[in-house]
Amino acid sequence: MSAETSKKSRIGIALAGGGPQGAVYEIGALRALDEAIEGVKFTEVDTLVGVSAGAFVSSCLANGMSTAKLVRMIVKTDPGEHPFNPELFLTPAMDEYWRSLQSLPRWTWKALVDYIGNHEDRSIFKSITKLSRAIPVGLFNSEPLRIYLEKSFGKPGRTNDFRKLKPKLYVVAADLDSGESAVFGTKGMDHVPISKAVQASTALPGLYPPVDIDGRHFVDGVLLKTLHTSTVLDEGMDLTICLNPIVPVDTAESVDQGFMRRGKLIDRGMPTVLSQTFRTLIHSRRVIGFERYETIYADSDLLLFEPSRQDYNMFFTNIFSFSSRKKVAEHAYRNTLEDISRRRDELSPILEKHGLRLNTRVIDNPKRDLWLNAGLYKSRQKRRPLKELDKALALLEEKLV
Repeated sequence: MSAETSKKSRIGIALAGGGPQGAVYEIGALRALDEAIEGVKFTEVDTLVGVSAGAFVSSCLANGMSTAKLVRMIVKTDPGEHPFNPELFLTPAMDEYWRSLQSLPRWTWKALVDYIGNHEDRSIFKSITKLSRAIPVGLFNSEPLRIYLEKSFGKPGRTNDFRKLKPKLYVVAADLDSGESAVFGTKGMDHVPISKAVQASTALPGLYPPVDIDGRHFVDGVLLKTLHTSTVLDEGMDLTICLNPIVPVDTAESVDQGFMRRGKLIDRGMPTVLSQTFRTLIHSRRVIGFERYETIYADSDLLLFEPSRQDYNMFFTNIFSFSSRKKVAEHAYRNTLEDISRRRDELSPILEKHGLRLNTRVIDNPKRDLWLNAGLYKSRQKRRPLKELDKALALLEEKLV
């Protein structure tokens, strides 16, 4: 594309996963990008694609919910809105537990029959594996998330129907039985309600049961690709803004910064080891994918924003406390503004090619306040006692945990 373009550039957004923490991080980072880039409204881009937590955020943007509104929803209820509580992702899957209990006697009997009747190749461990079919296929229920989005998208001016959206929205999941991508919003799959598609895209195996849609079962789309940016690029976008919160941590500086005693992730147990493993696999796949995009989509510009590998605040934060949600959003907002400022020489020419520009008053203001500029606090005088209350509540949380 030449620098002197006579047509308006087509702009897309691609959002990766990352669970509840990733969703909050993306909201804070998107707010920073929204304020820092002049000439584009993130609710009016041409195409959006989201996977997992990114499906949740992108579906809200496609429905006209501004980045400021999403920021406010993290910590309070806007008039007529429900607040975004990460606890939505942690509702126990009681139906799965009950199904498992009901099936346990049957599979126990089959395991016993297999052991007794198999004289030539008798193995108690082989027989016991039959009992694995009684294990729940998910610990948590994703139905509350679907209901939350269904109610939210049912409000005036919004829709739960892909076909009625003004921007194109694609939500990516993985077909469990075929192992292939399922792109909801494309022809033939655009009849599925957006809320149902997001539920499927966030169904990480082991944590959430697969989601049944038209007789097939779907799980988290991050199993196949990290960002699914090609879905947007195939629509002919001239510029695509990508957000990826899933980055492995490098603990080399963690001891000096007071986050760890020895800098060894194994000290923090299996959940941390699994998290680092998952992040490493996802991130390496993202790197390889972007290298391919540079060749295949040479006429398109990609701008990627993600945390650094020394971002210990992001890696070690418990997102399920109120104060932590605020902390992650603020951290993402500030880090993204600082990233834009550092990369201004790289970003400015690319943005200008598409009729956009950086707002230097935003990116050069180290005291810029996420909450104030999102309309959460009406004045600094009113904000001060609320901040003191937030500090007191955060301290109380630490004492009680």
